[in-house]
Amino acid sequence: MKKQIEFTRAPIVVPPQPGKLREIGACVEFHGIVRKMENGRVIPALFYEAYEAMARSQLERIADELNAAHPCDELCLIHRLGPVPTGEASMYLRVLSRHRQEAFDFAAAFVTRLKADAPIWKTPAPASQCTAP
Repeated sequence: MKKQIEFTRAPIVVPPQPGKLREIGACVEFHGIVRKMENGRVIPALFYEAYEAMARSQLERIADELNAAHPCDELCLIHRLGPVPTGEASMYLRVLSRHRQEAFDFAAAFVTRLKADAPIWKTPAPASQCTAP
C-alpha cells in the first residue's frame, strides 16, 4: 500500500488523483470539518497539536494493520495543525482500492483509530488564535 501522510498549518488543498487508475474500482474521500459547537459550547475554531514524528509512525502502523483486513492500494492523509476555523477541514483522507467495501471499511476504521490512537490533540481555540497563517 502506498501511503502519503502530511501535516500542514495551511488550509488543506486536495491533491490531484494519481494518473490512470486502471485497477482501482473505488475512491473514498473524507473531509473532517470543524463544527461550531464543541462540548456544548460555540467555538470560533479548534486548535490542533501533534507530536508529528510519532503521529506519522503511528498512522503508518495503523494503515498497515488495517490494510491486512481491508486491502487497499493507496492512502492519502492531510491533517491540519494550529487553529482551524469552524467550517474548514481539519483532515482530508483519500483511500483508493480495487473494491468499494474495502475502501469504505478502511476509511471508517482509519479515522476511528486516528482519533483514538494517534498523538494528535485538539482544544477549543480562543478567538485571538483564529487567524489563518
